[in-house]
Amino acid sequence: MALYPRRKSKTVTVGGVVIGGDAPVVVQSMNNTDTRDVEASLRQILLLAEAGCEITRLAIPDLEAADAFAKIRRRSPLPLVADIHFDYQLALAAINAGADKIRINPGNIGGRERVRQVADAARKAGIPIRVGVNSGSLKQSLIDAHGGVNAAAMTASALDSAALLERFDFDQIIISIKASDPALTIEAYRLLAQKTQYPLHLGVTEAGTIREGVIRSAVGIGALLAEGIGDTLRVSLTADPVEEIHAAYAILKSLGLRRRGPELISCPTCGRTAVDLQTIAEAVEAKLKLIRHPIRVAVMGCAVNGPGEARHADIGIAGGKGEFLIFRKGEILRKVPQEQAVKALMDEIEQLCASLG
Repeated sequence: MALYPRRKSKTVTVGGVVIGGDAPVVVQSMNNTDTRDVEASLRQILLLAEAGCEITRLAIPDLEAADAFAKIRRRSPLPLVADIHFDYQLALAAINAGADKIRINPGNIGGRERVRQVADAARKAGIPIRVGVNSGSLKQSLIDAHGGVNAAAMTASALDSAALLERFDFDQIIISIKASDPALTIEAYRLLAQKTQYPLHLGVTEAGTIREGVIRSAVGIGALLAEGIGDTLRVSLTADPVEEIHAAYAILKSLGLRRRGPELISCPTCGRTAVDLQTIAEAVEAKLKLIRHPIRVAVMGCAVNGPGEARHADIGIAGGKGEFLIFRKGEILRKVPQEQAVKALMDEIEQLCASLG
């Protein structure tokens, strides 16, 4: 459960997925395929959908990509966002191609008249626009006015962009205001949340590789979600986009905001550990990726304290000397040799999931 009540925001709909209001926090990603490669992009979209992604975004660098986007959209199981920079004609082409949302920075799209054309086209198509502000691409005038690249400058940029769209009678807006620094990201979203009711898309941009990026994203995104801020999110990683989905749900599950798939808990080991717990925990973690039921699984290193410490787990194992106890809700079921522990646990998990339907 979030530490604070959920911030009240307006709602927008992206291809049938509601963002904002009381809707669950929506998990997004972005394809890293060449959009012009239709089949490769669709294969990745299917993998993302299977992992639990609810919306994905594709880059539209040229008109060839916009043409391919139309073909992808017709076959995609997920709503698709077109990512546009600099050329308003690409935004118009993406809208015509069936985009469920477009992501633009009104400040670099080519002036007021071109922004008006994009807003008009999006309104006629009934799709929202995400205003994307990045700490690395602020206008120099805003940096000068606010004394640097800071939360105030980023918030001003976001609000100015939203106001420009509003002047053209467009209010189906989502805002993101990302930085690579988690602390700056948190500060900027906190300030923005006080000044607008538009739904907010959370993320720490350029977060890094899977190890560092997940930590930085968990800090920045998790802190905001705990305060009730955020309506949708993307964990940006230099990795397979499917890993972004796993990380996003891990963050949401840790705060009790979404439950999809198993949650694995495991002990850090100590001098009492007499089994290869790390190898076993990693093997269980890999196999759990195929499970969709929201169960809690424990892999503990101590047969003395393990079942008790993990009594809130639905099912788990606890190591002894070369053997493991299998337990459910803290109650011991049976004992198995170490080499059989992973299979025995997964057999019990399959039975449990079958009973859940």
